[in-house]
Amino acid sequence: QARLVESGGGLVQAGGSLRLSCVVSGLSFSAGTMGWYRQAPGKQRELVAEISSGGSTNYADSVKDRFTISRDNTKNTVYLQMNSLKPEDTAVYYCNRRHPLLPTYWGQGTQVTVSS
Repeated sequence: QARLVESGGGLVQAGGSLRLSCVVSGLSFSAGTMGWYRQAPGKQRELVAEISSGGSTNYADSVKDRFTISRDNTKNTVYLQMNSLKPEDTAVYYCNRRHPLLPTYWGQGTQVTVSS
């Protein structure tokens, strides 16, 4: 059974940093694109960053130069390093795995709260 388990969220002051981790089990981690999404209260879920199986990355404009996504295929883990955090980064962050020929999977989410 496929599972995506996020960790690393928490409360941090503006300007601080957090690193999120997502451990994947029950499916082929090295295949497909891994992504981080977020959803703030009253807003739609939005893409934050994604990384392809080949290592190509894509970022939302709002997080470019502040966030870095990476993956370790030996540990079935994708990371999101978040620096220079802002109050508007406050949201539940979700890990996602998508593949053009396979089902899409989501984690349960981890809360990130940035205080001003």
